[in-house]
Parts: sequence; structure tokens; C-alpha cells
Amino acid sequence: MKTDYEKAIIERLKKCEKKHIKFKVLLGEMKSSVKKFDFQSFTKAVDRLKTKGRIFEDSKGLCLAERVKLIKCEVVKVGKTFGFVRNCETGEEYFVAGRSLMGAMPTDIVAVREVRGRGDSPEAEVVSISEENFRRFSGNVVSEFGELRIMPDSLSKYAMDFENPDGIELYEGDKVLAEIVKRGERHSEHICKIIADYGSSLRAAVCAMSVLDVNGITPMFPAETIAQARKVSDERYIKKELPRRLDLRGEPIFTIDGADTKDIDDAVSVRKTSSGYELGVHIADVSHYVTPKSPLDEEALRRGTSVYYANRVIPMLPKELSNGICSLNPREDRLALSCLMKLDEKGEVKSFRFAKTVIRSRVKGVYSEINELLEGFGSKALYEKYAEVTDCLPIIAELAKILRERKRVRGTPEIASVESKLIISGEDVCVGVKPKERGESEEIIEDFMLMANECAAKLGRKNKLPFVYRIHEPPSAEKLDSFKMMLTLMNIPFPANKANWEPSDFAGLLESAKGTPQELMINTMALRTMSKAKYSTEPAGHYGLVLADYAHFTSPIRRYPDLAIHRIISDFIGGISTAECHKKYDEFVLGAAQQSTDAEIRAMSVERDCEDRYKAEYMKGLVGESFDGVVSSVTSFGIFVSLPSTCEGLVRLEALGEGEYYFDGAASLKNMNSGKKYTVGDSIRITVENANVSSGKVDFVLAESMEQQDETI
Repeated sequence: MKTDYEKAIIERLKKCEKKHIKFKVLLGEMKSSVKKFDFQSFTKAVDRLKTKGRIFEDSKGLCLAERVKLIKCEVVKVGKTFGFVRNCETGEEYFVAGRSLMGAMPTDIVAVREVRGRGDSPEAEVVSISEENFRRFSGNVVSEFGELRIMPDSLSKYAMDFENPDGIELYEGDKVLAEIVKRGERHSEHICKIIADYGSSLRAAVCAMSVLDVNGITPMFPAETIAQARKVSDERYIKKELPRRLDLRGEPIFTIDGADTKDIDDAVSVRKTSSGYELGVHIADVSHYVTPKSPLDEEALRRGTSVYYANRVIPMLPKELSNGICSLNPREDRLALSCLMKLDEKGEVKSFRFAKTVIRSRVKGVYSEINELLEGFGSKALYEKYAEVTDCLPIIAELAKILRERKRVRGTPEIASVESKLIISGEDVCVGVKPKERGESEEIIEDFMLMANECAAKLGRKNKLPFVYRIHEPPSAEKLDSFKMMLTLMNIPFPANKANWEPSDFAGLLESAKGTPQELMINTMALRTMSKAKYSTEPAGHYGLVLADYAHFTSPIRRYPDLAIHRIISDFIGGISTAECHKKYDEFVLGAAQQSTDAEIRAMSVERDCEDRYKAEYMKGLVGESFDGVVSSVTSFGIFVSLPSTCEGLVRLEALGEGEYYFDGAASLKNMNSGKKYTVGDSIRITVENANVSSGKVDFVLAESMEQQDETI
């Protein structure tokens, strides 16, 4: 009879009076007690039990995992020299040194043991890997001792051996997509195979493609999804819907978007009345075309959101819908779900209703053109283009001003953040970066959309519907305490006697910082202190907007949660009872909320990573040039400097000059030898030393140090 080595090992460890037994001792006992002992089978059984997390081995020997309190975790991040794992039950995160990861990869399920750390954060070491879930990653082809290997973009500081079964022609410096085919006990021992070669890693467009692929984001749609999109986008079907819709084609409805926008999903109308205003926010009725559990719906849920980077968009829905039948193009009949609001003279919503409508936008408004008209500088041609809605423009500006004042009165913090505009050449190269401009019309549309979003959430909450809310919780006590500590270190006054801050406390602090050298620093710290907004089935309100009710309703072409609540609202106003809605949507909203949150986090990370590559590509052409900037953040290893273009780079500690440096843990770094101090908000002149397109990282040095070097040459 064949020996069950796993069972025999477990039984022996159970009888062990001490917790541990040395491998050699266990081996000797097995040899003497098992007939026809097979060393290879025995060692394989030990390895399997370790991988399953049933036994554990350290310097003391082997023991049952249950005796050392192992924690089941998911690997959430692996960097060049460290990683993080998250407790599968509590969500607590642990830092893991690279040498203690056992070659574990992101999304792997591992058993870890908590260890004593050097800092305040909890630390752990990986004991075993029970589920190997990670496979694909991006990297660069490098040459080591004449042999080509793959250096991962993250995951490890060591290059990996690879297989090339398809015989792809590779060159040093190429950006590739690879897949792990054999695991080792360390990251450097993993073996991968080449899946795709994108080309030179010196090009941002190439690096961006690898970022998208690694994250499972593709512009390609499944064939059945495209087929359904083409089928439902026949405009003749709109006529059949007219009898069942509120006809608003005679209203002066219009859209306002960027000049290049093709997926136009929101339009507005406004009228002044004797008691205030009538505001209409008309949103493309995507839910009419994307039905539950259809190929279109399943693909939209999987994607969760459209992804925007550089001059491209990876849409949530095929272009037949996003740029076609669902886009509120001018002079074309379109199906919409409209939020029709009546406001008093102070901008308070007195009543609202949602209706399935058909609209016809009068003009495709462009932000820059509307801004010119609002400022009174429009040309004759511009006034002719907007002739049908010109009378509406002063009213929307007037109403928006009232709504903005309401936000100020309720204490909404206005955290200043600057977005970047990338200028891309015809050769797909980033040739410029500048701050994205926001004018009056951009703020107007934002304020109007907020109103509709609030009404949608209020409808869901008051009628106790299954719903997907957009929630923003108050900052945690830990983050708030850290924020207060930094303000104290920098001698900035704040409400010190309050344990918990209201949004108005943040608003007051930000207002007092305007125009001061600390403005950038305080805005940045306030943003980092805030919790991350997310989607939820519970109406917890929005802390940052100071709203009890909030949801995302206005962008169903590019966000799945908006599409989800369109579906629910449509059924409810169509006569389906609350009980029926719960039966139909309870399970759906739970999945949609979590999937939408995860998709949003992934999309934001991808957009940021792609933008960093394009910025680095632009900065590569400026190596050796000097610029005035501002210290945007400080760390123990150097200072980050932001330029007027919005590009950012790191001045490493060694580039700051000789001396012993002290980091205050908040916002300043001081050379204890010279007394020189670098604080967030300080003006500083730097020289671009290096820009790595592949990683998106830019290195600066102090301009004065470069001048000193030139003088000594």
C-alpha cells in the first residue's frame, strides 16, 4: 500500500510535544518508520503542505500552522524591494520586506506571520502561498552579461529569465508583456514567457499600451457586444418610442463640452420664472439600449468606466452607442432621462421629477466658446452659432452663481487641484504639458450636474429603493490627527479644540490660506487627509460636498453606476413598486457598487500612470534646462518639486548636498550641518537631470549645484 506522506507528516507534528521539529529529525523518523521510504515523495509532501499553509517552517524547524497563528492575506502590492498584504478578514494591511515575500505576487493568497517591525506600521512575513493568482506583467528587455532578460516594471529589482515560444524578435530596451510560467522561491527565480512586444520603451505611447494591457483594459470589444450595439443603434427605433415619452424637442436644450468630445451624455435647459428657476438636466437614456444581463451590459459592468489618457479614450461602451445613438448630438432626436427641477430665488430645490423624454439639442456648445460669450467677447459668427440659446446664457450664469453661494454657505471645502493638459503631436509624442484651464462654463455645468445627482439620490433614499449611492465618509481620526500635527509643526492656526472636523473647518482653513505661500501645501495635505469617495448601497451622504444625498446619475455612457441607477429610476417612474424593485435589483446593486468602486480605482491608477509616462517623455527633451518650481512634498529621501507646467520631479537626498538631514515627518527637510531647510511651498530653481519614460519618473537637481559643477569643469 502506497504511503500517504502528507497524512503521516501531519500526524507526527500533532504528536510533537514541542511546537517545532527539525527537518532532519522528521526525516530520520520517517525513514525508520515507513517501509520502502521514498525521499522524493516525502520532500514533495512537505512542500505541498507548506504551500497549502497547513505546516510552517522557520529557523526552529517545522510545525503545524495552527500553532503559530498564521493570517490569511491577499498580496495587494509588490514593489522593487517590498510589498503589502491585506488581511482577508479584517482588511488590515501589513508591510512585507522583499526578502520575506517568498516570490509572492499581487492577488496571490498567502499565509503570513506577524513580525516585529522597525516602524509604527504592522509588518509580516509570508510563510506559504496557497493560491497563485498573478500571471501577466510588463517590463523592459535588458542585457545582462550578453543575455537578454526581462526587468519587471515593478515586482522585483531582479531581471527574469524568459521563454519566447512565438519567436518574437526582441531588442534591448523594448517594452514587453510577459506571463509567469514557472514560480521560484524568490522573484528573481521566476521564469516568464513573452506575450507581446510593444516597441521602444523610450516612447510614452508604447509604455501606455503596456499599462493598459497589464490592467486588462482594451479598446477592443467582444464580437457579440459589437453586434448588439449595431443592432440597437438603429435611429428608426426612436420614432417608436415617441408616444411613450415626454416630448421636449421644442425646448431650448443644448450641450456644453470640450471641443473634441464625441460621447456627449448630458444637456441642460433653464428658464427663469416668477418664483425662481426651472432647471432641466437631460441625460442620455443609455439604459434603454443596454438591457440587464445582455452582452452590452456584461461588458459595461466588467469595464466599469471609460478610461481617459493623453488624447485617447478607452470607452465603456462601443462607439456605436457612446459616439452614436446615445450621444446627444445637435439637431438629432435622442432619448433621454431628464431631471426636471423647480428652484426658488435662493437656488433651493422646491420640487423635482424624473421623466423619460425625447430631446433635440439646439447646438453643441463648447466650453471655450461659451466662456467668450459670457465674458461678452464673442464674435458675430459665435453669436450666430448660439442664436437659439443666447437668451439662456445670462440665466445659467445667474443661477450657477446662486448655487455656488449655497455651497459656500453650507461650508463646502474648495480644495484646489490642478489637472494637466498633454499636447500630443501627429507622431504621437508629448511635446507640451500645461495646466488645464477651467472657465465659467465648466463650473456652471459641474454645478448643474451636482443638482441632478443630489435629486437622484434623494429619490432613491426617500422611496427606499435599492440604489448605488456615491458616498464620501469623514476623514479617519488617524488622518485628521496627522493633519493637525503637520499644521502645528508649521505654525498654521486651526480649530485645535475639536476632535472631529466639520467640512466647514476645512473650508475655513483653505480660504485663509489663499494667496499665501502655504496655499499649495495646505490644499495638498487637506486632499490627502480626506477619505476616498466610493460607491455604496447605503445613503451615507457626501462629506466633501456637504450633502446628505448624492449619487452619480449624469454620465451613463462612461460610468456604470450611473447606468445602474438609470435602470432603477426608469422602472420606478414606470410604475414598478418598491418591493418589486428590491426583488429585481437587491443583488444587482451590491455587485454593481463594489465592481464600480474597484473599476474606478483601477482606471484612476491607469490614467495617472499613463500621464506620468507622457510627462516624462516631454521632460526628456528638457534635460539640462533649468526652471523655477515649488516644493510640493517632502520625504526622508528627498524633495518633490512641481513646475508651472504641472510636471513634477524628485531632487534626491544625495543631490541636496553633503550633510546630515532631518525630516520632520510632515513638510520640511533640514540639513543639520548647513542649516538649509526645504519646506513645502518654498520656491526653488531646479535643473532637469533625467527623465525615464518607462517608469514615468523624473529626476531634478538644484540649479545652483549644476552651476557649481560647470564652474569646476
